[in-house]
Amino acid sequence: MALTPQDVSRIAHLARLELQPDEQAAMLTQLNGFFRIVEQMSAVDTSGIEPLYTPLSAVQSVTLRLRDDVVSETDQRVLNQRSAPAVEDGLFLVPKVIE
Repeated sequence: MALTPQDVSRIAHLARLELQPDEQAAMLTQLNGFFRIVEQMSAVDTSGIEPLYTPLSAVQSVTLRLRDDVVSETDQRVLNQRSAPAVEDGLFLVPKVIE
């Protein structure tokens, strides 16, 4: 899937980027290079291969260091909301910004 200069212009517009012509050409080259790598990776047959949770597990046995899921801090909502300009039912109230 090769991108065209029009694709790069559209992406730049959506991202609110102003690209000069030389920057646009460089971006086109970089993006097409990225997509070539993605296509190469997609072509590899990975059926039957288990996902790795860490790259190290491919070369050595790694034991997960998980902690117990227990509450470690007390509820300080009232203290944290004391300086808020407006609070209702434990929620911060903010002015409407979208009409």
